[in-house]
Order: sequence, then structure tokens, then C-alpha cells
Amino acid sequence: MILLQTLLAFAVALGSLVVIHELGHYLVARWCGVKVLRFSVGMGKVVFSRRLGRDQTEWAISMLPLGGYVKMLDAREQDVSALSAQELQREFTRQNVWRRIAIVAAGPIANFMLAIAIFSAIYVHGTPEPVARLRAVAENTAAYQAGLRGGELIVAVNNEPIQTWADLRWKLIQLALEKTPARLQVQRPVPPGPDRNHSDSVTIRLDGVTADDLDGDFLAKLGVALARPKATLGKVEPQGPAMLAGLEQGDLILAVNGRPIVDGLDFVERVRASAGKPLTVSGLHHGQDGTEFNVTVIPQSEVVAGHVIGRIKVELPLAPEMVTISVSPYTALVKAVVRTWDTSVLTIKMLGKMVLGEVSWKNITGPITIADYAGQTARVGAISYLSFIAFISISLGVMNLLPIPVLDGGLLLYYSLEVLTGRPVSERFGEIAQRAGMGILLTLMIVAVFNDIMRLMS
Repeated sequence: MILLQTLLAFAVALGSLVVIHELGHYLVARWCGVKVLRFSVGMGKVVFSRRLGRDQTEWAISMLPLGGYVKMLDAREQDVSALSAQELQREFTRQNVWRRIAIVAAGPIANFMLAIAIFSAIYVHGTPEPVARLRAVAENTAAYQAGLRGGELIVAVNNEPIQTWADLRWKLIQLALEKTPARLQVQRPVPPGPDRNHSDSVTIRLDGVTADDLDGDFLAKLGVALARPKATLGKVEPQGPAMLAGLEQGDLILAVNGRPIVDGLDFVERVRASAGKPLTVSGLHHGQDGTEFNVTVIPQSEVVAGHVIGRIKVELPLAPEMVTISVSPYTALVKAVVRTWDTSVLTIKMLGKMVLGEVSWKNITGPITIADYAGQTARVGAISYLSFIAFISISLGVMNLLPIPVLDGGLLLYYSLEVLTGRPVSERFGEIAQRAGMGILLTLMIVAVFNDIMRLMS
């Protein structure tokens, strides 16, 4: 069932993005007066088609479910010698260079517009998100050295307001790529003590973040983690290790084997890592004002995904502090445009740093990883799935604008040279560039699939 849901989520996401991209080309081509012969979703052999409209455009579904295309009346691909003068006026290469630029650029622009529309709708609707409050900060990390200890609420980064944990992570990724320090404005939960920074502004150095760190959870290396609730027990299962040890619902766990427990997640991690081993658990019965207790509990051993973990059969609330933010349509549109622009710029920077060797090529993902993410976000909910589609749409738009022959960006490069020189590029140059472009794309596809396989194996 999960595999079927993943495949369906991937098909819907990919299909919608391809349709939007090709619709951009199609609509602008029609607006410029160019005749469209075929609109295909998928590549290769046509398995279903139907002709519609004054031009009898063939609307088709093709065998290979990756990509799509718009086939226009083009003298480079069809024999146009028998066409009338009126029909020849609708041939693609006979259009002036600015019309050709508009037609080619319309596909990526449509992807950016889709992302803006999705983000706008999400911002207007609003969705619960974790607030940017920090978990206890480990020593010997950049966050600790900056004066953060845990419990602080981050309200701004480099003077840009922060409302959610996603905002904080996004901003830190951008700054880490640029090796720029992050100046955090914080609200502390208690008055600063003698071991804390008395200022409400601290600076974290990000120049220690490496390319390998960006592949994983680089925030953890910085010492920045999302705050979780205290280790207060929820429902205790009958005859489970927790109940047999005397633990009760509402108990507050303070220490395990004499080591203080930071929060509920810390307690869960200690239990999971201690299968079959006795743990001395200390705390307060029924909350902060209860009586002290000190019991021994032995977590049961269970095998999950090939790993042995410990469980004591008790629920713990781990959901972080949440906030729902909803804005006006105009504000949502502005935020959506900014988010789309920032994401596009970040994608280009990442690609540039990959070429320079500053960021690992492991960041390139292929269809397997994209399908996995599609399935995961679809299971989380509609908002997560739509956000995923928006980000993939931006990536598709950026990738298509790269100056690689066979991509839209390569054609735009040709037409830009034509604007500058006053004449089109030679056919010989175009053929050589096409072969080089195919080689580059094939290499990228091999790297992407290899990365997908390695992720599955790990």
C-alpha cells in the first residue's frame, strides 16, 4: 500500500509539473501565432492521442512517463515546402528572435508561477509549524560558544524576522553557503544568569560548516536543535516494563542513571539505546509538585527495521511548541515571490558550489529519491505535499534555464547570441552543442541514479 501511494504521489507531482511546464510553451506559442502540432505528456511512442481545436493539435500521452514536449511547426524538423504562405507565417523559425525567446522561456516561467501560486495559497491558509525555540545546547558547539544554552526563542536572523523553525533553518542554510555569520535575536525564557550572555543578540560563526555537513543535519553540528516538551509520561501500558517498575501517567522524568534528562526526546533516546539493560529512573510523581521517586526499569528488546531497540511501553508527548500563521492574500503573494526567488538563487548557488567542489555531488537526486519524498510528504498531509511540489517546480524551472544545449536554457543562449550578433548560430555549431548537451545530461542522470541507489543502500 505504501509503495502504491508513493508511486501515485510521484506520478501526480511529476505529471502536474510537466503539464504546467509544457502549457507555458503551448500558450505563448499560440499567443505568438505559432502552430502547435502535438502536446505530449511523456516521451517516446504515443499510446493515446486526440486531435482538438482549429489547428487539430494532437494531445497525446506517450510511453515513457518522464518529461513531455510541445511539437511546433518547425522547418528544421518537418518538410514545409508544400505549405501555403499563410501557413509558413506560423512556422517557428520564421518568428522574430524575441518571440522565440518568449516561447522557450515560457516553460520555466510557468514552473515559477506554479510555485508562487502554491506558496501563496499555503500562506493564506496557514499551517501549524514548530516555533524557532532551541533545545538544550551541547557544549563544544558553535551555538554554545555564541552564548546559547537552550530554551531561547529565535525572533530574527541578521535583522530578518523569524516566525517558525523552517524559517530559521532556511536562513541558516543560505548563510552557511555564503560562510556568513548568523546574528540571532533571541528571547530568553528566564533572566540571564552569570553563565549566560546578557545580550538578546548572539552571533554564530558558520565558516566551520563543510560540504559534507550540508549533506546531513548541519544544524546539529552547530548545536541548534528544536526544543521538545519535558519528559512527562503519557499513557502507561498495562503490564509493560514502565508499569511494572512503578511509573505512572503524569510522572516527570528528571534523570536516568544519574544523568539529567533534557526533554522527552532525550528520554526516548536513552531507552531505545538500552535494550535489556537496567535503567535507574529518577523523577517526580505526577509533575513538578509531586513526590520524588527512584525506580529501576528494564526496557524490552524489539527489532525494528533490522535494529534492536529498547521500549518500556509508555507514551511520551514529543510534539514541539506550534504556531499557525495566516496572512492576507497580498502579503502571501509577496512572501511567495520572495520564497521562490530565494529558492531559485539558493539552487543556483548550490550548483555553482558543486562545480567548484565546495558542495558534494551527493546533493543531486534522481527519480527514486524524488518519488520517496513525494510519498513521504503525501502521507504527512496536503500542505506538505503541495510544498514539495512547489520546491520541485522551482528546481525544474532552474534546471531548464541552465545554458545546456537541449534544455530551454541552451536555446535561450543561442537566441541571446543572435540578439547580440544579428544572426543565428550556425547549424554545425548547434549540432556539436547538442551532442555535448546530451553528454552532460546523461552524466547528470547517471550521478543522480547512483546517488539514489546509495541512499537506498544506506
